[in-house]
Amino acid sequence: MQTRLAVAVLALAIPGTAVAQGLEAVTPLYEMSRTWLVKSAEMMPDAEWNFKPTPAVRSFGEIIGHVADANYMFCSFALGEKSPATGSFEKAGRAAQIQALKDAFAYCDKAHKIAPARLGDQVELPFGGLKGNKLWVLTFNTSHNWEHYGNLATYFRLKNMVPPSSQGGGM
Repeated sequence: MQTRLAVAVLALAIPGTAVAQGLEAVTPLYEMSRTWLVKSAEMMPDAEWNFKPTPAVRSFGEIIGHVADANYMFCSFALGEKSPATGSFEKAGRAAQIQALKDAFAYCDKAHKIAPARLGDQVELPFGGLKGNKLWVLTFNTSHNWEHYGNLATYFRLKNMVPPSSQGGGM
């Protein structure tokens, strides 16, 4: 009887442990994306802030605003609360976009510290009927950050600038 009880308790603990380990794997990638996105925003000159390679894509500044918006959205779902953002930052202007990006990352830093027991809680995002657990939401957010860092790295190269990830040894 005690053996069965011990096995049952262990079986219930394993998924929570696996999810917590997943967050331990995702958080360093999130932190790296945060560092390079903020450095990108800070190093792009004012004169190039509205640069876009073609009319059909977001400008550099609009990407920064979009990433801020998305971080607030994803992390509010991970935290299980209403986003503190009061509007979109895509058209906010350079200073407001940089500050919004920093503030959104500070907000997401809290989400990367949620209790392991809550990481398996299910959520549904407000677009596309996408559902997953809170770890999935944080992973989605991190991959979204990297997607747009890739855009910014290309914008830097088109302006003959070196993106943060290629400065001083990159990774």
